Amino acid sequence: MRPASVGFHCPDDVKLGARTIRTARTVAGAPSTNQRPLVTWSLMAINMAVYIGTVIESGGLLDHPAAARGDSIFHSWQLQPAAVARGGIEFQRLITSAFLHVNLLHITFNMIALLVVGPFVEQVLGRWRYLSVYLLAALGGSVAVYLFGDYFQPVAGASGAIYGLFAAALVLAQRIKLDMRALLVTIALNFLITFTIPGISVEGHIGGFVVGGLATAAIIWLPTVVPNRPRLVLQVYGISLLTVLLVVAIAVRTVTFPV
Repeated sequence: MRPASVGFHCPDDVKLGARTIRTARTVAGAPSTNQRPLVTWSLMAINMAVYIGTVIESGGLLDHPAAARGDSIFHSWQLQPAAVARGGIEFQRLITSAFLHVNLLHITFNMIALLVVGPFVEQVLGRWRYLSVYLLAALGGSVAVYLFGDYFQPVAGASGAIYGLFAAALVLAQRIKLDMRALLVTIALNFLITFTIPGISVEGHIGGFVVGGLATAAIIWLPTVVPNRPRLVLQVYGISLLTVLLVVAIAVRTVTFPV
């Protein structure tokens, strides 16, 4: 055993963990050097900065930023399908809503979840791939709300993106043959909460989960399907194709929107 910053580490376990991460990075085509989870930390900082800004604007004490006036950042950024479709000028809400949170408990749970699952996915995929999955999952959750949600019900939160990271972690764990029992229990509990607690966007969580899983699968599996092309090029193609499909879905929904 070797002394560490917290307790003691078994050298064999440390070596096994390092080999696992290196193997995973090889599968994803990510750099083989150790990286700090800078993207995860940056996303957390952005979410918290936006939350503090919306709270200040509302005049609240770290809670209920939605109480601000109608022209506030919160009300301008939140996702409301009818507002997105109105005149085709509110599509930014599909992304900006993923950086809003309705109260202190909401952002606390989301940031804890991001801190738990984000560094693993970022470590394996590398920074730009990880950011692509996060943003696509955020967009996927919003598109699902736009397609299937209540026309006039506002939605906000990073949960779609975080559920996308849950799906990404599941795809990666399956690919590199990790024990997935703890991850599966975590995902199951989160979906149980999604379906049982009122006021949670079921469409947003499912949409983010599906798109995050598809984006990660494209990054991991597409280079194995077409082995004679550069891995990076295929990954860009996969991410781009998924983005185009989401844009097409947005366009079709906007044209057929019953408002």
